[in-house]
Order: sequence, then structure tokens, then C-alpha cells
Amino acid sequence: MGLMKVFSGSEILAMALQEKIEAIGVDVVVKNNIQSARLGGFGNSDLAVELFVQETEFAKVNPVIEEFRMSI
Repeated sequence: MGLMKVFSGSEILAMALQEKIEAIGVDVVVKNNIQSARLGGFGNSDLAVELFVQETEFAKVNPVIEEFRMSI
């Protein structure tokens, strides 16, 4: 079993989606590249935060992700 990326974007949107996914009982792995980008001199990238879920949980979280995408 591996991780599947379900979102890539701003920190604010990532946090909002993470909250919605965790509300249905699914753990989210967050990879925050903001600090790495700053250290590398790239500033704040638009795709600075990535969210991952277990592949086996994707069917459960997909409706939440789709609803979130429609709302932004």
C-alpha cells in the first residue's frame, strides 16, 4: 500500500481540505515545501503544500475532494 497525492496547492487551501478529509476519519500526510522553497531562495511557491492519503482510502475521500474542488 502506498500514498496517493490528492492535493497540491496553497497552504490555506491544503489546511481546509485536510480538515475536511480528517473529519470523515481518514489520516492525511502533509508535505509542506514552503520552508524548503524559502531556504532554496524560491520564495513562496503556489504548489507549496501537498496532501496524501493511503491508496486504500481514496474511494472514501474522493467525494470530499471533488466537493472541495467545486467550492474553490
